[in-house]
Amino acid sequence: MSAYPVDLSVKPEVKAFFDPATNTISYVVKDPNSKSCAVVDSVMDIDYAAGRISFEHADEIISHIRDNGLKLEWLIETHVHADHLSAAPYIQEKLGGKIGIGRNITIVQDTFGKVFNEGTEFQRDGSQFDRLFEDGDAYEIGSMKAFAMHTPGHTPACMTHVVGDAAFVGDTLFMPDGGSARADFPGGDAGTLYDSIQKVLALPGETRLFMCHDYGPNGRDIQWETTVAEEKAHNIHVGGGKSREEFVAMREARDATLDMPKLIIPSLQVNMRAGRLPPADEQGQSFLKVPVNKL
Repeated sequence: MSAYPVDLSVKPEVKAFFDPATNTISYVVKDPNSKSCAVVDSVMDIDYAAGRISFEHADEIISHIRDNGLKLEWLIETHVHADHLSAAPYIQEKLGGKIGIGRNITIVQDTFGKVFNEGTEFQRDGSQFDRLFEDGDAYEIGSMKAFAMHTPGHTPACMTHVVGDAAFVGDTLFMPDGGSARADFPGGDAGTLYDSIQKVLALPGETRLFMCHDYGPNGRDIQWETTVAEEKAHNIHVGGGKSREEFVAMREARDATLDMPKLIIPSLQVNMRAGRLPPADEQGQSFLKVPVNKL
């Protein structure tokens, strides 16, 4: 891990916000030595059947930041989510900050720009975001040094963000009894996912890991925080030294049985635009497309 500047002496304050509609956990990550903070994986609410967008979940995060007098510096997207819509632009409009995602967003934009038959006006260069992270890129949240690790496999643009002793893994890993993310979306790959998980598990054992999703396996309460050591020992998909071959066989067999996420169609169209709706027509109305037999 010498290529990554891990500093376990820095212990950010992490506040979690759980969205039960999508089983997503968003985070406010605060510098303990200042009022600076970042938001990781925010959620914009959608009633898909009714075509209604709202911001209750994002407003809760905004209220927390305002009530505590915090300064928002970053809005981090760990990847282009297929199961919820990002509220990053909405929060940015209220509080400022820069929106960041992995540089391979361009691959995702190119892939799904074709799926959704987007015209040439849809830029596939990542310009909708303020910062495109490459593996090892560093940035600051107040006095804290943070860095991004490229952890593809679930999607080509997945990044794990490490801030002191805390790492935000997106969909790369779930809690130990939840296993790992699927790898069958366009651009996903089970072997690549295994390699990325090993990068995360090579972090120091006491590193705190924060999940993007939890589904309460076997009826337990929702959880979102564990450690590298716990994942290495007990993760049902990769723990205990499971081999790459075992993981790939398990992951591919499991993925073949999974349905598409309920919100994949609106999520991809919005999230590849950094959380913005498709451009409005002459009447100011935005529309989401439903590609037939494309996913």
